[in-house]
Amino acid sequence: MCGIVGYVGPRPSQDILLAGLARLEYRGYDSAGIAVIDENGELGMRKKAGKLAVLRDSLADAALPDGSTGIGHTRWATHGGPTDVNAHPHLADDGRLAVIHNGIIENFSVLRGELAEAGVTFLSETDTEVAAALLGQEYRRSGDLATAFQSVVNRLEGAFTLLAMHQDQPGLVVGARRNSPLVIGLGEGENFLGSDVAAFVEHTRSALAIGQDQIVAITPSEVTVTDFDGNAVEAQPFEVSWDAAAAEKGGWSSFMAKEVAEQPEAVANTIRGRIQEGQVIIPELDGSDDLFTGINRVIITACGTASYAALVGKYAIEQWARVPVDVELAHEFRYRDPVIGDDTLVVSISQSGETMDTLMAVKYARERGARTLSVCNTQGATIPRESDAVVYTHAGPEVAVASTKAFSAQITALLLLGLHMGRVRGTHADATTEVAELQSLSDKIAQVLSEEQEHVSQLAGWMADTRSVLFLGRHVGYPIALEGALKLKEISYIHAEGFAAGELKHGPIALIEAGQPVFVIVPSPRHSSLIHSKVVSNIQEIRARGARVIVVAEEGDAAVLPFADEVIRIPLAGALFEPVLAVVPLQIFAMALATAKGLDVDQPRNLAKSVTVE
Repeated sequence: MCGIVGYVGPRPSQDILLAGLARLEYRGYDSAGIAVIDENGELGMRKKAGKLAVLRDSLADAALPDGSTGIGHTRWATHGGPTDVNAHPHLADDGRLAVIHNGIIENFSVLRGELAEAGVTFLSETDTEVAAALLGQEYRRSGDLATAFQSVVNRLEGAFTLLAMHQDQPGLVVGARRNSPLVIGLGEGENFLGSDVAAFVEHTRSALAIGQDQIVAITPSEVTVTDFDGNAVEAQPFEVSWDAAAAEKGGWSSFMAKEVAEQPEAVANTIRGRIQEGQVIIPELDGSDDLFTGINRVIITACGTASYAALVGKYAIEQWARVPVDVELAHEFRYRDPVIGDDTLVVSISQSGETMDTLMAVKYARERGARTLSVCNTQGATIPRESDAVVYTHAGPEVAVASTKAFSAQITALLLLGLHMGRVRGTHADATTEVAELQSLSDKIAQVLSEEQEHVSQLAGWMADTRSVLFLGRHVGYPIALEGALKLKEISYIHAEGFAAGELKHGPIALIEAGQPVFVIVPSPRHSSLIHSKVVSNIQEIRARGARVIVVAEEGDAAVLPFADEVIRIPLAGALFEPVLAVVPLQIFAMALATAKGLDVDQPRNLAKSVTVE
């Protein structure tokens, strides 16, 4: 979850480090720090609990001597609370060595005991300081940072990205990764390291992805990548597809507001280049037909918002590819000894491509012979590299912690995947209707934003003191009910719960009391009059018990009017395409209600954008 930046080059490093950390604030953090080797070869360090602004103010009051080698860090507390002492960097070798770390070192307690017996005194409660002390110990033995680093990382267990520098070797930063993100930025006479390309995209869009259990050493003129045993490795180059401006607010009140508004573009970009002669053909899956033929089962694994996109994808893949689909929470998947093999396709979904639970599920699936495909929004990420194939969503950087445009793009990618599979498997050869729906989807999202944003925002403003909101849906409306509830609780901190509408009378109806707000996602009567009539019956049941009913229904659906207190309209769309439209007003509602309560919608409490520990 932590933000990591490393820099070597001709420019003063402090500004580069602080700007990089600012671009990584979306990852979530509770303290920040930097370390710099100055022009005199002295290592200086400053770290503060709190937001990056606290560190900036401290540096403004008493600046560190600047230099051209530096590392920076934003920390999300795991071992020890968010204090100045527990913040990163951590020092060793009499203050000449600095280390920053993302992840958890699982055997830190054993190593700490070993070091304590050797006379090492610890200042913090962190596992990171243990790694720093070990590295200092090894450096004194070898006199070479890269050699010492290789020795230390082979002793660590768990998930980690480590960066280190030593004042005896200015112009050098070394890093290592295991189950935690790290990418390299390639500049002219300068090089960068970051936990995300956002750390350096302002300076270069040319990058290298390094793999599991690999070490990188950067100098201003050279990048060297090896495995943990010291063997040379060829890193995978890629070009960042967006520029620094894409990760800036650009006049919007929040990143979340910007990203809600960017959904038409995100969906259009995800579809672009994947429709050829009236058929869905995903170019990056060219030559991968064997992933989809000969399988008799699909498992989609994901966490949080991505798992709700997976539920929508289940309907699409089953309908078009005619293969049974299960949706599994990634953090449960490998612990229940699932029955999988080479006749199973495991599809993973992760915006960041670094979600640790999902990554471990993918590794588990591969170990048992399953075929694997990832749906991801981030180039150079780990999960795509661990998978047999990848479908990128092309949503652009999503900075707000609560996912919006990534969710819409994930559903869109799964719709594309379902149609691609249907064509390859010969179960849905004519996709003319679906292709037309896909091509109109972006404009229809824009219509919802244009016509309903003010209405929904006013509704949220009136409900700012609401203590609980329920969400109901059937068919593909059910995962949208779940997502609507998640968005609301994530950023407004009020109780919200989503239900399958048919479950109402099996228990949840007991929650209905006078004034209880209930959102109902109503399916189109054009697709199934039976399901529509059942949802209208659900509305009548809760209205009779005093609920305040807010209905999301398609244009022209008059049957809901007698039973709804508020109606939010979405354009006509195919049944499997409605979720991308229905979720938009629920996102707007959550954002507007949280804003009315004076909350930070971009950085909700206790949450981080990229969850890189299990």
